[in-house]
Amino acid sequence: MPGTSRDLTRLRTAITAFFALDGFLFAGWVVRIPAIKHQTGASAGDLGLALLGVSAGAVLTMTLTGRLCRRYGSHQVTVVCAVLLSLSVALPPLTHSVLALGAVLLIFGAAYGGINVAFNSAAVDLVTALRRPIMPSFHAAFSLGGMVGAGLGGLVAGALSPTLHLAGLAVVGLLVTAVAAPTLLRHEPPSAATPTPSAPSAAETPRRPQGRIRGLVIVFGLIAGCTAYGEGAMADWGALHLEQDLEASSGVAALGYTCFALAMTIGRLSGTALLERLGHGRTVVAGGATAAAGMLLGSLAPSLWAALLGFAVTGLGLANLFPVAVERAGTLAGPSGVATASTFGYGGMLLGPPAIGFMADWLSLPVALTSVAVLAAIATLIGVATRRAVPN
Repeated sequence: MPGTSRDLTRLRTAITAFFALDGFLFAGWVVRIPAIKHQTGASAGDLGLALLGVSAGAVLTMTLTGRLCRRYGSHQVTVVCAVLLSLSVALPPLTHSVLALGAVLLIFGAAYGGINVAFNSAAVDLVTALRRPIMPSFHAAFSLGGMVGAGLGGLVAGALSPTLHLAGLAVVGLLVTAVAAPTLLRHEPPSAATPTPSAPSAAETPRRPQGRIRGLVIVFGLIAGCTAYGEGAMADWGALHLEQDLEASSGVAALGYTCFALAMTIGRLSGTALLERLGHGRTVVAGGATAAAGMLLGSLAPSLWAALLGFAVTGLGLANLFPVAVERAGTLAGPSGVATASTFGYGGMLLGPPAIGFMADWLSLPVALTSVAVLAAIATLIGVATRRAVPN
């Protein structure tokens, strides 16, 4: 049972390691998708259907994981999901048909969705115990892990087969889990052990009317969804906009998402200081407004460099919205709140790319990308309306 500052610091380090591992493994898989497509002989449409396995697995298990965390504890569930994620990342190269690929990606997605709910729940408990708004630092670790995973994947893609590469990732995942897991398994979640009057535990918060709690959790889930919609849209459509509409080379166009991701990582690394200075409500309002302005510039600017600046500003604005939304939902309703907000967030990430595609067909890609600004503005308005709903 964590009762000392040293114990809490160790817990923070262990949870951070799992966030970074999650981003690292997921990015490592993503960069090998083209090779897996070639290996299975899948058409673009068939590959899209197989990739839905990741999404379906994640969404289906998120609510279930919230219940498992309440029953067995978020620390235990985090470790189990980390092992499953590490093992399942090695499976896609072993498939030779679209059906088999979809099946193993369903397992991978289930592990990915499960660990996201579990370690976010563990992080919310630690935030409560420390009485500091450190949630963005965990998500910064996820972003950094993703950048390392993608960069490493790009470096080894020409030298290692997908089978060897992803098997190597599985080994790394199991080693990190073996090192970090004992710290989690030795300790109960700290908020359950050391609740404080100034930072009510998730078990205490539901004394509010249940209907109001449920409504607020959904509202925070909407903020997460608006944020993740922008992340998904930038990942899938940002480079195409620069190349197609602003005549950038493919190399320069790739800088678009790099600027966005790097700015988001920087924003999350500075998120704790920002939250301590502004509080949660004003951080959401400022972040949403910044992202809306940045995306309007990024999507409608007539020059390449102005668009890149807009993408970076968008990343800074969106950086802390998802962590704040998940933390607030978890403070209100524990693991169930985290599961609900995460499901909304993942739903937004799934909705973003196809929605942008449909709007681009009907209107144009620059106009379609302004929907990111619209949803960021909606998150801002929600932030204004809920500033006093949950204490900072």
